[in-house]
Amino acid sequence: MILPEIDEDSLDRSRFPVDEWALRETSHRSGDLGTTETLFAVGNGYLGMRGNPEEGRDAHVHGTFVNGFHETWDIHHAEQAFGFARTGQTVVNVPDAKVMKIYVDDEPLILGTADLEEYERTLDFTEGLLRRRLVWRTPAGKRVEVTSTRMVSMTERHLAVLELEVTMLEGDAPIVISSQLLNRQDGEDEYHVVDAAMGEGDDPRKAQRFDHRVLLPQAHYGTHDRLFLGYRCRNSAMTLAVCAHHELDTTNEVETIVRSSEDVGKLAYRVDARQGEPTRLTKLVTYHTSRGVPVEELSDRCDRTLDRAVAHGAAAYRADQRAWLESFWAASDVVVEGQPALQQAIRFNLFHLAQAAARSDQQGVPAKGVTGSGYEGHYFWDTEVYVVPFLVYTMPDVARNTLHFRSRMLPAARDRARELAQLGALYPWRTINGEEASAYYAAGTAQVHIDADIAYALSKYVDATGDTGFLTRDGVDMLVETARMWADLGFWRHNGAPTFHIHGVTGPDEYTTVVNNNLFTNVMARFNLERAVRAVDEVRQADPVQHERMVKRLDLRCEEVQEWREAAEAMCIPYDETLGIHPQDEHFLDREVWDLSRTPAELRPLLLHYHPLVIYRFQVLKQADVVLALFLQGDRFTAEEKRADFEYYDPITTGDSTLSAVVQSVMAAEVGYHEVALDYFRKALHVDLLDLHHNAVDGMHVASAGGVWSALVSGFGGMRDHGGTLTFDPRLPAEWPSLTFRLRWRGSRVRIRVTADAMTFTHEEGDGTVPVGVRGTSYDVAPGAVVEVALDGQGPRREGRLGTRPLIGGRRADGSRITAGVPSPSVPADEAESPADLI
Repeated sequence: MILPEIDEDSLDRSRFPVDEWALRETSHRSGDLGTTETLFAVGNGYLGMRGNPEEGRDAHVHGTFVNGFHETWDIHHAEQAFGFARTGQTVVNVPDAKVMKIYVDDEPLILGTADLEEYERTLDFTEGLLRRRLVWRTPAGKRVEVTSTRMVSMTERHLAVLELEVTMLEGDAPIVISSQLLNRQDGEDEYHVVDAAMGEGDDPRKAQRFDHRVLLPQAHYGTHDRLFLGYRCRNSAMTLAVCAHHELDTTNEVETIVRSSEDVGKLAYRVDARQGEPTRLTKLVTYHTSRGVPVEELSDRCDRTLDRAVAHGAAAYRADQRAWLESFWAASDVVVEGQPALQQAIRFNLFHLAQAAARSDQQGVPAKGVTGSGYEGHYFWDTEVYVVPFLVYTMPDVARNTLHFRSRMLPAARDRARELAQLGALYPWRTINGEEASAYYAAGTAQVHIDADIAYALSKYVDATGDTGFLTRDGVDMLVETARMWADLGFWRHNGAPTFHIHGVTGPDEYTTVVNNNLFTNVMARFNLERAVRAVDEVRQADPVQHERMVKRLDLRCEEVQEWREAAEAMCIPYDETLGIHPQDEHFLDREVWDLSRTPAELRPLLLHYHPLVIYRFQVLKQADVVLALFLQGDRFTAEEKRADFEYYDPITTGDSTLSAVVQSVMAAEVGYHEVALDYFRKALHVDLLDLHHNAVDGMHVASAGGVWSALVSGFGGMRDHGGTLTFDPRLPAEWPSLTFRLRWRGSRVRIRVTADAMTFTHEEGDGTVPVGVRGTSYDVAPGAVVEVALDGQGPRREGRLGTRPLIGGRRADGSRITAGVPSPSVPADEAESPADLI
């Protein structure tokens, strides 16, 4: 992969100064509104509010999102076929409660045109809120101070607390504060500006634009202190209610005006503001949604939430938020000593992970969290492979909720398997409501590895927590049904020793689709089958009564379990003896290599500039595929195999997916390319902060943020948990004095500190002893104990970086020579490769 040069100061530090516990912006600019709206978003996993200005203008997209609240629409295929996804699902931009417009002398405050003497906006990682302060010189020459805070509560799932204070610094003036609830869903704001985030070109990463009105009005009202809007989605029939309670505090004279209609609620305060006398508005906002509960009932829920919030008070909620985050950071913080800019970026990513997942509760974690409409608000495998491991070791209760959400999807997954003529269950590739919503089956439905990814996440949770109750009640059903799918999908060949094969699938790399024996899929399917066998045995030993119930519930036969065991043992794992690597799939090496070193930057990402068939004909990867298998199932590969595979695939991996750099960082660290590992880590760390993929406007890349944690803990910290055992083989970068992180294990919390010559384990919380292994030696970390382990270096060190040219010139098993080129008439294939490029 060709990496941009990125370091900790690639951000414009005159605008975004270094602050280890906050992201601060010291000047307002209009050129990157979409990106900063995402960066400064606040949320709790259920409710998310983009970083739009309170005044409403200017904005790239005014966004407020509720996890799982969506509209459905018919997918129209050019050529329909049986089993194609029929119904699309898109997250709805719910009514905007952030709006609190300000007028002074009847002049509106509009950030893009205002004369701002001072400006600062801060996303505070310890307070869990967004602050802004500005001083505005009005056209009449008066100076006005405006401060605001915005918080989505981690402790009260349905609540947001918004505060605005306006103070005349020089002169008296009539001011108006117009607090609003505004339905923006149809794609235009109140000034008829088309939503910039909807329907841009042919980018499949963006959300669909609806061709109909989505939110059908059901109720609305306005009083002297509350505004209410209620809706039902036209097709999905989901219902929503939003209500805002207002408290105004000022010594100035005030007149209050209330207006309410189906799509706009306004509570306007006309204030005769005197110099130095502040006017403070507190706006408590609640959202409630349902799959079909009448809006009248949701209205009652809103009133109960707000009545409780009024009694508790905004200040108390801010204190609760601080306490929640103090606990979060005590369990989740990762510290790199002496690197303040790096530390800021790390905490930015971890904070957004909390905002994406903490109160998702009975929902999944969407690819963009609740910060934008990208990927339609869908849940992918991203959650299980990149986010759940972070949750398992820092917030296990949240991990459990996420997995319970998948267990509730099991009936729909069974239906989907039957529709595709399979036994067991097949989870949807992308979904909100449990039904498959991927219109392009080759890079969607064919990614059946989603079943094994869910089994992987479930196994991580059970191993790390010891929650056998969840395994017995929910997990074993998921494991059995996914194992049934693999046993039915695969088939046996008897050329010599029997082998088990899986055909017609797509692996994580979406630039190679519908292939036979994709290595990642087969390796993960093998794990899924083995884990199902073990789970059945674990339930039998732990609870014979529950085992009997499970057998009856699932109609499970002993012959099935034996078949899973045999299929796993005989799983086909592609390997090419001639090149000494694992082919990504059975015929991957038959293709010619795409020379990314000669592909112009303006033609990236490839999916936006080349027809899929062009891409499919080459050895070129959207994201790490084999390399990801080396990480997730690292105990099934030798050190030599890992290095050979990494060296072969790295130069042909485009990194067009944000899921790639984190995995490449982990494996580069393990095989010894420490400079490459750090390069990839910096790239992943700044995916959104630097908008490296030019789509941060659509929301945070939550899975990449989860991968940042894995790159730190598993890459540089060297943590592995294969077979339910914690082991460590660290790879600390030479320029880092130390790395500190924490892990939860079976109810206990251990702090791990890595330096160049030692690892230190400190038991911080819990009653259980935590067993760990360091480079083959076992240690027990008892409650209250500190265990220090001397290290002899940081593993293999291979200096320099890998070349950007692919490794070509080698011979396939049939004797043909591997060559490289670029599929463009203006860039001819290279027929004479340098000997240095030969394998």
